[in-house]
Amino acid sequence: MQRFKLKYLSGFGNEFASEDERCPNALPHGQNSPQTCPYGLYAEQLSGSAFTSPRESNKRSWLYRIRPSVQHKPFRKLIESNLNYDWNGAEPNPNQMRWKPFNIPTEKEVDFVQGLNTICGYGDARSRHGIAIHIYACNASMKNKCFYNSDGDFLIVPQQGTQLITTEFGRIEVAPNEICVIQQGMRFAVEVDGPSRGYILEVFDGHFVLPYLGPIGANGLANPRDFLTPTAYFVDEEVNDYHVVNKFQGSLFVAEQNHSPFDVVAWHGNYVPYKYDLSKFAAVNSVSFDHPDPSIFTVLTCPSVKPGVAIADFVIFPPRWAVAEHTFRPPYFHRNCMSEFAGLIKGIYEAKEEGFVAGGASLHNMMTPHGPDAECFKKASTAQLKPTRVADGTMTFMFETSFSLAITEWGLKSCNTLDNDYYKCWQSLKKNFKLSES
Repeated sequence: MQRFKLKYLSGFGNEFASEDERCPNALPHGQNSPQTCPYGLYAEQLSGSAFTSPRESNKRSWLYRIRPSVQHKPFRKLIESNLNYDWNGAEPNPNQMRWKPFNIPTEKEVDFVQGLNTICGYGDARSRHGIAIHIYACNASMKNKCFYNSDGDFLIVPQQGTQLITTEFGRIEVAPNEICVIQQGMRFAVEVDGPSRGYILEVFDGHFVLPYLGPIGANGLANPRDFLTPTAYFVDEEVNDYHVVNKFQGSLFVAEQNHSPFDVVAWHGNYVPYKYDLSKFAAVNSVSFDHPDPSIFTVLTCPSVKPGVAIADFVIFPPRWAVAEHTFRPPYFHRNCMSEFAGLIKGIYEAKEEGFVAGGASLHNMMTPHGPDAECFKKASTAQLKPTRVADGTMTFMFETSFSLAITEWGLKSCNTLDNDYYKCWQSLKKNFKLSES
């Protein structure tokens, strides 16, 4: 894969700029849309928020491109993946669910768009409210094709295979244990170096931001300076029948044009794609006793209008030290008013060493009880509570949402990886009750 440049995203909401080094001074000086742009470029604004949003939440970037993005033929309906936003297509199911590793196609070439599969979700892209959770499984690069999402933002979590994602803003290489966010409306194409699989959290309501740190203070969790955004890189290429795939109101549409859409020579703004290396997360935890809530591991959040209630949180459980005394250290048994979709990027999850496998997933919907399996409970209840390393060589993540999630037919049946024996991991928990302590 061709190397490329990245630069630090110096802070969410900050203005920054980039121009391809082949065209110095491509950015106009003094105004965004002069009568004539340098190099004969077209000025185009990409807005990720209402024009009149407050300054701290106003998202937009100016793109200076060889051809405007409007130059394409009419869209037509496209059936090319297992994307599905019909939340009433399958019967509600409150059971704990676990999937074995999702299958990667082998019999034919499948690219990123063709390999999209919806597992669960809630809401309506038309009203800009809700989320969807997808799996992608592919073995081929996108050829003469790009994709953009008119409905919301994609948070992409690779589990297997490195991707080179070409965007209008430049190129980003994303490997397992990294994440990439492609925001609403941004065109991109995915190249892979072999069989690839991963997870996608899609939000309709707004955009991902760093969580408030509250009593933690100024430092900790994901640091703004560790987020990277690409530098401008343009392709001036005429292509017969280049396909632009648009996800609009939950359906796919395709339009043809005769050139590459990645012809942005320069750009500036605060609405950009970005990546983050999960190994840079600065975990915090108890240094005395008790088990803090998993919210202390939040990397990014999409907040709702209710203070403290998220449309969706992206949470990880990274390698760290466990030092709490007089405490059951693994995740405790719990029921809550959030739904939790978990995936394993690599390694072995501390609370379920068997059955929860990298490339698979689990879902514990709203108020469905869950927690460590019987073997984990037994070991953690009798373990010597000395300082211990947890999750070395492992990365588990969670998509947490305040919505009750509906499962698609693909997630229940068509994927063929649903583990119908998941419930058995708790059945050997013993009754330890004694009427009096002796």
